[in-house]
Order: sequence, then C-alpha cells, then structure tokens
Amino acid sequence: MITPTKMKNSLIKRIFDVFCSFACLIVFFIPIILIIVVLLFTQGRPIFFKQLRPGLHEKPFELIKFRTMTQDPNQFIAENMQKSDDQRLTKIGKILRATSLDELPSLINVLKGEMSIVGPRPLLMHYLKLYSKEQSKRHNAKPGITGWAQINGRNSIKWEIKLKLDVWYTENQSILLDIKILLLTFKKVFLREGIGSPGESTGQEFKGQK
Repeated sequence: MITPTKMKNSLIKRIFDVFCSFACLIVFFIPIILIIVVLLFTQGRPIFFKQLRPGLHEKPFELIKFRTMTQDPNQFIAENMQKSDDQRLTKIGKILRATSLDELPSLINVLKGEMSIVGPRPLLMHYLKLYSKEQSKRHNAKPGITGWAQINGRNSIKWEIKLKLDVWYTENQSILLDIKILLLTFKKVFLREGIGSPGESTGQEFKGQK
C-alpha cells in the first residue's frame, strides 16, 4: 500500500534525482565530450555500452554507460579459452572504471526515471532467477548509479553481503541517507576503494546461494 508519506518521499527523491542529474551533466559536460572523442579514436564505435537490466519491481530498462571493454565478448586467447572481463578491459576502459566516469551516461537513465542517483546497482537480467525471496527485495527501489553497498565495499565484498546491504537500503531509504551515500561515494572514488574483487579488475559473477 502506498501511503501519503511514501508518495511524498518518492516525489522528493525524484526532484533530488533530476536536480543532481542536470547539475552533473552541466559540470561534466566538457569531460563527457572529451571522453567521447578519446573513445572514438582509441576504441571506435560503439561509444556507449547498452544492456537490458532489471529496474524497479524487476521491470527491464536499457542501461547506458561508456563502453570499457572490447566489443566482441567471444574473442579467444591462445589457450582457446574465452577472454575474461579483466582481459577484455581496454586501457582507457580501466581508467574510466577506476574513476567511475564510465557511469556518466547513466545520468540519462536517471532523467528518464528508470534509475535514481542512489539505489541498488542494476545487475544482470539472468541474476533474477538466482535471488532468494529476501534478496529479490532489492528491486523494491529504483536501481542507482551509487548505493549503500558501493560505499560499504563495492566489488570487494561477497555477494551475500552486498545483496543484504541492498535490501537494507530499500527498507531504510531517505533523502538524508541518499545525501550521506553520495558524499561518501565521492570519497570512495577519490581513494579508488573497492573497484574490483581481489585479483580482478571487475566484480565476480553472482551464482546464487550455495
């Protein structure tokens, strides 16, 4: 049941999202143009990575980010094994991920109302069937560019903990909490904490409960 308080909080959060998105697009306008030019000359087209992800209440939407990996996920190495995400990351891609600048195009998703500035990260569609009933509650909030799990370990913590933090956020979200998460995100990005799992440049794949 949607109460007047929830409606009010939802409206305030939406205003907060739109304001922050426009502000970020203005502040990062020149860096965005420069990134597009650099990617165009170093990686070629496509500039953007687009993929269906589950949003609020598991409704699919098309996530937009700067492309950070080689275009073909089925390229093979000498041992005839498929390249890992770490091997597919380009040089400029590693820089973009380390600084989280690859997330800038996702501000478009926020403006469209598909995402929020703060919320559980939008993960892969095939993960939906792997979640427990409790873990599925992470989709009771719009996915975010940053979130509670991101400032509490990001890719360096185990999936069970990460998903538990996501659910905690959906049950305790508020504008004050969003502001706190946003400020701590800037600190994490500056210190480059939790970008990857130990020994990896990206996070490990979720394989469900063991």
